[in-house]
Amino acid sequence: MKDEKISNYVKLCEDWADKFMKMDLENLRKRVPELKEEKGFFTLVHFGRKYGISLKNGRICSMDGQREPDTTEMLNIYTLLGYAKEGAFFMNKWVPFADLRNARPFAPAYKVGETDVFEATFSGHEKELREAFGKLGGKELPQGDVGYEIRAFECMPMRFFFWERDEEFEAQGNILFDYSATDFNHVESAVSIADAGIRRLAELADLPVRGKSFRMK
Repeated sequence: MKDEKISNYVKLCEDWADKFMKMDLENLRKRVPELKEEKGFFTLVHFGRKYGISLKNGRICSMDGQREPDTTEMLNIYTLLGYAKEGAFFMNKWVPFADLRNARPFAPAYKVGETDVFEATFSGHEKELREAFGKLGGKELPQGDVGYEIRAFECMPMRFFFWERDEEFEAQGNILFDYSATDFNHVESAVSIADAGIRRLAELADLPVRGKSFRMK
């Protein structure tokens, strides 16, 4: 079953690569203005890492000499390319995942797979989390023991808030999206984007991800 799931995610990436090759690239650049054409690739940045979508075969690869993207990161990029609406814009209306359009049915699973994982991963590691946000060029915010705004993509900022555990309470966290997030991507992709953000922060903090994390392999 596990191997079947893995192969399904890989197959989904291959299907998206085929879809990319059939896209109207002029229209795509209007819908996703952050795309840059470089040496046979469209490039963009996802949580501080530069990736390229090949104009020859639609496949995604690393453009910064680091590890290659996993299927979650690739599908986050592909769904951005597929679902971004022309004329979408940042609203500066910050909401939790459950308040995004059509997100409510996914909210309980999102809490277990993302918010709870964020809390568990960085409990006792406030310093490391702050340093990880700094490595991503995050903008510090006044809320929380640690609060930062970072960008999943140039068009999709996110806000992460973390309260360290104490004698009375366990660590707590919250992740906010701009309400425009579902104009740039599919609502279910907000889950995998949050997951990629948490994992990127953990990677930069050199910490293992803890909890029942959602993950495509």
